[in-house]
Amino acid sequence: MSQVPEALLYTKDHEWIQLHEDNTATVGITDYAQESLGDITFVEFPSAGESFNKGDTFGVVESVKAASDLYMPLDAEVLEVNDDVDSEPELLNSDPYQQGWLLKIRPTDTSQVEALLKADTYVGII
Repeated sequence: MSQVPEALLYTKDHEWIQLHEDNTATVGITDYAQESLGDITFVEFPSAGESFNKGDTFGVVESVKAASDLYMPLDAEVLEVNDDVDSEPELLNSDPYQQGWLLKIRPTDTSQVEALLKADTYVGII
């Protein structure tokens, strides 16, 4: 059974979002996503400063089984990418919710947060 931390929000595309009090958020892929992909070998990241709309493709995760697009969960500007995952993509497999985060973002439309899924709803779709 996949881990689904209660404190996070989720998308149907298997990204997780942790909102912070300073109007920033951290984004990653869920445990279910990494289990489905298998051994992750490469992550294509956007650059800090890039802006995306909700649903835009912001990168790709490649594994021994498949390549999967990553989708921005909210309209946002990228503040930081996780260089550790860039050099050690296997962190997405071993620790998707802590060391394996992908992006720090600044959401530009906080009303979109209401459309994100709570943990119990996400569990119902996986």
